[in-house]
Amino acid sequence: MEVLSPVGSYASLYAAFQASADAIYFGLGTLNMRAAAAVNFTISDLPEIVQQCHKRGIKAYLALNTVVFDSEQAEINDILTAAAQHKVDAIIASDIAVILAARRNGLTVHLSTQCNITNIEAVRFYAQYADVIVLARELSLEQIANITHTITTENICSPSGTPVRVEIFAHGAFCMATSGKCYLSLDNFAKSANRGSCLQLCRRPYILTEKESDVQIEVDREYLMSAKDLKTIDFLDKIAAAGVSVLKIEGRGRSADYVKTVTRVYKEAVQALSDGTYGKKRCEVWNASLATVYNRGFWTGYYLGKNIGEWTEQYGSKATTRKTYIGKITNYFSHLKVAEVKIEAGVLRKGDKYIVTGNTTGVYEDILQEVRLNLKPVNEVRQGDICSIPTKELLRRGDKLYSVSEANSPFVK
Repeated sequence: MEVLSPVGSYASLYAAFQASADAIYFGLGTLNMRAAAAVNFTISDLPEIVQQCHKRGIKAYLALNTVVFDSEQAEINDILTAAAQHKVDAIIASDIAVILAARRNGLTVHLSTQCNITNIEAVRFYAQYADVIVLARELSLEQIANITHTITTENICSPSGTPVRVEIFAHGAFCMATSGKCYLSLDNFAKSANRGSCLQLCRRPYILTEKESDVQIEVDREYLMSAKDLKTIDFLDKIAAAGVSVLKIEGRGRSADYVKTVTRVYKEAVQALSDGTYGKKRCEVWNASLATVYNRGFWTGYYLGKNIGEWTEQYGSKATTRKTYIGKITNYFSHLKVAEVKIEAGVLRKGDKYIVTGNTTGVYEDILQEVRLNLKPVNEVRQGDICSIPTKELLRRGDKLYSVSEANSPFVK
């Protein structure tokens, strides 16, 4: 199975490379479903992104998956022309205008989940346009297996002449609306989720009030609409058996360390399926890793037969670790493998776990074995200090350094 990683920044791009992603997906400008949630690339970034991917044998998929209007056709055509010129591997789309324009430009199309494909008739229809079809998130694995079996037995082929591949969401944020078709932001703030501008009203706490009398009804939880994050690592063998070809990780608005950790885990799991080492003990290790990065709690989605969602109990992340911004890399001495760091916040102590992120560094993780101030070894450095630390890999000026601690640690830096 292909592991498809989310990229919302250059740091995330290189993090996906470090984790050996098979493919990445990214957006340009405003015509994608994470236009407001990620630091989106511009069309001028396109050649660099594709070149860096192809140099490593990784596929690059461009998301143009919002609904579009007539006034935007020229912009769409400009983007698709550039995508074809720079050999983007596929366009992720849901609007038929984008799909047709991509095909006219000779581009491969992957259908977005916004197409809400839930049955084989829809697959037969869209197969004339798309090589990969993302099935609706509401389907069970039994339903998915029936669809993939029919694709195989009927030899339902894509425009490339090969059987249509099936993609599903494997991990990450889960929208409480049917396959992401939500109108809360549009109704309340004129910001359409289907135009990439979701304000995530569902993630907020609410009090249920009876309209006639203003009586408030007590409920078990405040977060009535905030779904837990999807996680499928524990039944990836069942997903493979259902005939799924592509595992999509959600998270173009999340950090580079999230991308690296989640991608690495799913790549290891797919490899374990191949070599026969997939099992409960390895899943326990992978689950612990997934819990360290941003999540709202986990559930299995609808894949195993559930017909009602699971909701988070708190706002924000339930990750078992927390990052604290400490400072930035101001110089790097490659012959010594030593980084100069300006401490801009908090305290950095010998023995601390830390990560460094940067546009071409991706994510560097280490434990601080030594720190020097004015060339002398010290046990800690504080805000305003300029110190030096040894590293095992090349870091770059402008990279950001964060300390990493247990989320429930009583120690506050």
